[in-house]
Amino acid sequence: MRTRNHLQLITAIASSVIALSACGRKESVPKPQIPEIGFVTVNPQAVRVSTELPGRTSAYLVAQVRARADGIVLSRDFVEGGEVRAGQRLYKIDPAPYVAKVDAAKAALAKAEASLITASALAKRDKVLVAASAISEQDYENAVSAERVAAADVAARKAEVETAQINLGYTNVIAPVTGRTGVSQVTPGAYVQANQATLMDTIQEIDRVYVDVAQASLDGLKLRRAIQEGRLKTYGPNAAKVTLILEDGREYPQKGTLQFSDVTVDQSTGSVRLRAVFPNPDRVLLPGMFVQARVETGIDEHAFLVPQVGVTHDQKGHVNALVVGPDNKVVIRSLVTAGTYGADWLVDSGLQPGDRVIVQGTGKVRPGMMVKAVPATNAAAVIRSSTELAVRRSPSPGTPASQSAASGV
Repeated sequence: MRTRNHLQLITAIASSVIALSACGRKESVPKPQIPEIGFVTVNPQAVRVSTELPGRTSAYLVAQVRARADGIVLSRDFVEGGEVRAGQRLYKIDPAPYVAKVDAAKAALAKAEASLITASALAKRDKVLVAASAISEQDYENAVSAERVAAADVAARKAEVETAQINLGYTNVIAPVTGRTGVSQVTPGAYVQANQATLMDTIQEIDRVYVDVAQASLDGLKLRRAIQEGRLKTYGPNAAKVTLILEDGREYPQKGTLQFSDVTVDQSTGSVRLRAVFPNPDRVLLPGMFVQARVETGIDEHAFLVPQVGVTHDQKGHVNALVVGPDNKVVIRSLVTAGTYGADWLVDSGLQPGDRVIVQGTGKVRPGMMVKAVPATNAAAVIRSSTELAVRRSPSPGTPASQSAASGV
């Protein structure tokens, strides 16, 4: 009996020790702390919207110099790759056969003029005779007809002389435009033919150059819809400015102007061609260069700029941002973005004025959590406070780079 009481006492003591230990552990568990995050407050602002597109340069004027006379090239009167002026002689073709044709045409003209003099004199004489009834009316009409035939023959011979002189002039091959020549395709001694239009050289004017880029028809449609709905304010006809980024990454100092947008969609690429013109006084731009063209499409007066660090994409490609709600709980927002500029996203929809977007500590919070919200450190570097910024619109998902969106205005 005594042993049983002893065992019960030991069991009670052990239970008390376990209970006290459990209480001690429960009191040592720390309470969960509210995470601290950094946010930026976003508000609508006026933003210059632009589109960056790949393109190629081409000469403002291209003139192929081709032979318009048959013969042997006697001389080349320019330096290959040099500047030539419109009207300057480039080549001399042997003129001897054409000089002979001019002389023959002039002789035929002289003969026709002599025949006209004789026919005119006979017609004048027969006019007097028919008035005196010395010859018949038929004879007089024949004389008048012969005079007219002789006059027409003179006109035809004059045309032959003019044609012969024109062909003689073609032996002097002149520059049709002012520009820079390429590699000469013929040398002195070569035989050229007019009926085959032998290519002799090519002249290109590069004081101004064209830049051709491709606009995805879908993005152009979205842009026009934004203009119609008043979300985007355009600069007006032919006022859109274009900036070039050269192959070495530098910005071309001269600004260009958007000239036109084609009205036909290329069925193979689904794009529309845009063309801009740039001054090229220092000949930096050469035909065929690959460039990036940044086209200013207009001003979005109610745009939101959100730092890229505060925007995420899920596995389905949806764009989201975490926002601190009025009760300091995290709320997820689905966004529609239109492009990027530096470290910012341009957001078309999904945010409200005054929203606090989380840009620091996003990895340690999730929707529904209570957070301690403080302004982001170095906020000036996180979001721009300028009232007018340039933003590049992104192409539609799946659109090739060569078919990126550009201005349709």
